[in-house]
Amino acid sequence: MAAIARGRRRDGLSRPRPGHLSCYGSQPLSRLDAVVVGGGVVGATCALALSKAGLQVALVEARQPGHWRADTPDLRVFAFAPDNKALLEDLGVWEPVAKARACAYRRMRVWDAIGTTALEFDADSMATPQLGWIIENGLLVDRLWQALDKAGVEVHCPERVASISQDDIGVRVRFESGRGLDCRIAIAADGAQSTLRDLAGVNVAAEDYAQRGVVAYLSADRPHEGTAYQRFLAEGPLALLPFEGRRISIVWTLPSARAEAMCTMAEDEFNAAVTRASDRCLGELTLVSERASFPLRRQLVDSQLQGRVLVMGDAAHVVHPLAGQGVNLGLRDVTALLASVRDAAARKQAFDSTTRLMRWARRRKSDNVVSAMAFDTINKVYRRDDPLAGMVRASALAVAQRAGPLKRALWRHAAGM
Repeated sequence: MAAIARGRRRDGLSRPRPGHLSCYGSQPLSRLDAVVVGGGVVGATCALALSKAGLQVALVEARQPGHWRADTPDLRVFAFAPDNKALLEDLGVWEPVAKARACAYRRMRVWDAIGTTALEFDADSMATPQLGWIIENGLLVDRLWQALDKAGVEVHCPERVASISQDDIGVRVRFESGRGLDCRIAIAADGAQSTLRDLAGVNVAAEDYAQRGVVAYLSADRPHEGTAYQRFLAEGPLALLPFEGRRISIVWTLPSARAEAMCTMAEDEFNAAVTRASDRCLGELTLVSERASFPLRRQLVDSQLQGRVLVMGDAAHVVHPLAGQGVNLGLRDVTALLASVRDAAARKQAFDSTTRLMRWARRRKSDNVVSAMAFDTINKVYRRDDPLAGMVRASALAVAQRAGPLKRALWRHAAGM
């Protein structure tokens, strides 16, 4: 692979010399600082963040995302943490998202079907206006892509990565179309089945939970009052997330066969089952949308860096949805990389030095592994329905509820503080 030419930018970062191009057949290759593969929430945020930090960035995505519509809510929602709201504010995206639909929640109640003790959080006791926001995946992607266009990010869609080659100063990414890009770093943010990650030779360890998450919107008899609920049952946790009006979004973890049956059973049977499982915390629940389910597993890469390929988001770590932290962990990958790039610019250093990239990968891998294993343990403990396990869980919830500092520490970790 030909060496990537390196000039100097006024902000202290290196960049290719204008007009210096190599060829893939007859097609000239752009010379970029970063190529982000994957145009979902994490990939689009990463491309936007790096562009706003002064880098020349391209985004590669296989499918054009659909336009968000307020009258057809996306079944996939996120419990968005305060630190990631701050990231989107920094990038100028939060306001258009919030104006469209961001449902704040101020309280959270977690309890076990076996015991009587509940762990409760509220914004006032945590000295914050909100604990978080429920936001649709489709809305986030739509607003991020609008921002990409305004920021001048070079978007290649639809394109699929076919091969890569790299050396100690850059990566060449080739598409199935025969076109390609040269860059200083490539970022795999193309999901759990990441092509770029696999092409880079990153090893992945996975465990199938033999569970699926059932998602749908329901209308509740009683107002949710900005409260998120989670009840742990023997088959898996049921989360009820506040949405517009009296609507709630559910994520119900169930054994795979049971989840598939829940998605096809008669609506009145489904309504009765969810109402029972929720302990009638919001009264009768009535389905107001389609139902869907997705497989659950734990998946972690050996390293979030292979040469000059960085791995982030679901490409690097897939976690159980019981704590709603999947997208939050991915966006923290982005925040950490953005901080490193800005620090490099302030110090007049190369943003892509081996030391910097390795430091980013090491820190993010540590945080992501701890979180993934914690959620894994909680899921396995709460799937046990024997009396001893129930007593242990009840005692743990009671201790956490009574211990103010411990409860605040749990929330601060979930909030990214």
